[in-house]
Amino acid sequence: MRGTLADMMARVAQPGRVTWIGGRSGRREEVVAVERVLVKPGGLQGDHARKGKRAVTLVQAEHLLAIGSFLGAGPVAPEVLRRNLVVEGINLLGLKEREVRIGGALLRLTVPCHPCSRMEEALGPGGYAAMRGHGGWCAEVLEPGEVALGDRVEPV
Repeated sequence: MRGTLADMMARVAQPGRVTWIGGRSGRREEVVAVERVLVKPGGLQGDHARKGKRAVTLVQAEHLLAIGSFLGAGPVAPEVLRRNLVVEGINLLGLKEREVRIGGALLRLTVPCHPCSRMEEALGPGGYAAMRGHGGWCAEVLEPGEVALGDRVEPV
């Protein structure tokens, strides 16, 4: 079942799933992991986010191992990267600019979530470079809803 390039780009091998959820109450505040959260137009309830194309941040669990490997260590802990959702089993790059159902929320992946200069502080020397290309994605909220650990992640 090959099809056109557009067909192949639209298909995913399998749905992903949410493996970690976290938020922070303010800039430079500690990231707190939760089991479920309400996603509102401005991002995760209780998170220091804002409305728009960067309301929610996502990263693939598979990239946590890659970043750690580039640093000569094991997988990086999700809270260190300060992203909101960690998902596994689905390629987020393949969902760029697409609508994605995550639990009860509908998001649109918008732009890459590039590392910030704080990654040198959080991960040590080379932390910024280790994250390049692995920082995840930002998303805007199209429909609010609840997201919980284990929820499916799939394009609409």
